[in-house]
Amino acid sequence: MFEEKKISVITPSYNSERFISETIKSVLMQSYKNWELIIVDDCSSDKTIEIIKEFANNEKRIKFFKNKANLGAAVTRNYAFTRVTGEYIAFLDSDDLWHPDKLKLQLEFMKKNNYNFSFTGYKQINENDLFIKNINNLPEKVNYENTIKSNKIGCLTVMIKVGFFKEISMPNLRKRQDFGLWLKLLKECDYAYCLPEILSSYRVRRDSVSSDKLSLIKFHWELYRNIEKQSVLKSLYYLSYHIFNKVFLRK
Repeated sequence: MFEEKKISVITPSYNSERFISETIKSVLMQSYKNWELIIVDDCSSDKTIEIIKEFANNEKRIKFFKNKANLGAAVTRNYAFTRVTGEYIAFLDSDDLWHPDKLKLQLEFMKKNNYNFSFTGYKQINENDLFIKNINNLPEKVNYENTIKSNKIGCLTVMIKVGFFKEISMPNLRKRQDFGLWLKLLKECDYAYCLPEILSSYRVRRDSVSSDKLSLIKFHWELYRNIEKQSVLKSLYYLSYHIFNKVFLRK
């Protein structure tokens, strides 16, 4: 049995009253027990805060913080990073779910192979918990060049070893800030490695930012040009590759 290492789970929340209870319960039900759940709320106007506080009052491993103003997911997650006390970080958004053995299996996978950055397969579900499809046709490993063209890494599946990386922070983008972080980390380690098991459920929501395809193109362009400092030609190449992959290859 591997020595237990604390895992810090990062969860930003905003108006998530419908789903946040099940998300938190999926952490509470983990077979691996040495974790802390850091939830930072971005000024929710519904009952999200009330629900989180009820859980936090009954579970000392849940640490709750609240932004003074609505700052967006990137700033919210970056604040959560400053509160981390674990040796590993995992990500779980406030409407997604984990398999009960997710943390256990992924940590064993990383420690056995001495990996610093890993991800897993996952499934998509809708707002009523109904199955959509599995996302498990993933490469064994990805590097910076693979990922900037086509991101295969689902945020809710990632685990990273804190001490290996110089700085863990996301670019201040309204969307695709997680993609920006993966690229940043892949400049410091050669590969992110895939554990080929479905250990998470990603909720596809009609009102999410990711449902607006045209805006996603804008966010990718901003990431390529302003964050990654790619040339216009390179940015066009990466964007074209991304669109082709999404529209044609996945069909």
